[in-house]
Amino acid sequence: MDLVVPVKHLDRAKSRLRGTVPGGPAGHRELVLALLVDTLTAAVAAPGVRRVLVVCEDERVTEAVAATGAECVDERGLPGLNAALRFGADVLLADDPDTTVGALQADLPALRPADLGTAIDRAAGARAFVADREGTGTTLLIAAAATALVPRFGAGSALAHGRTALMVGAGLATLRCDVDTAADLSEAMALGVGPRTSQVVEGIRRVC
Repeated sequence: MDLVVPVKHLDRAKSRLRGTVPGGPAGHRELVLALLVDTLTAAVAAPGVRRVLVVCEDERVTEAVAATGAECVDERGLPGLNAALRFGADVLLADDPDTTVGALQADLPALRPADLGTAIDRAAGARAFVADREGTGTTLLIAAAATALVPRFGAGSALAHGRTALMVGAGLATLRCDVDTAADLSEAMALGVGPRTSQVVEGIRRVC
């Protein structure tokens, strides 16, 4: 399994989390990078995952990814999330046409490698997806082996993906807990986030 993780330019990423941490834009960027690094660290360690490729448009993301074991490509001008995912999937399939590609969201700081591995096992080579906690979004999309990814992320993506894919996320709380709002961050903290996010949040608590 080879995964694509898309990341917006840090100045535009996670707009609904703005103001969650002190420090203005710099503090916000630090939080976004913490979510990403903890997500990637877990994904790289997950059973069944061979490669993790980040598609970004910001050199600061490239620098942060370097220590996680994931790969990164800085590709400017792609028109949105689904285009970035298609680009990354095409890169992976060009390297190995027989691989299975998947799309993983970049904001899963509580992710446990075992949960991601379980979702991959449950897919068993079929097209599959994992819905977010609310059941409307998608945190993971897996293509059938050696086929195009065909992502349909955006509003109502769980319903869109569910038309052609098997839902495999039952009981996988850490894989379903994406972080778009302060309330989501609290939910992730309750599950137990990775060290980078924990460090950022604990720093906020000391300041406050």
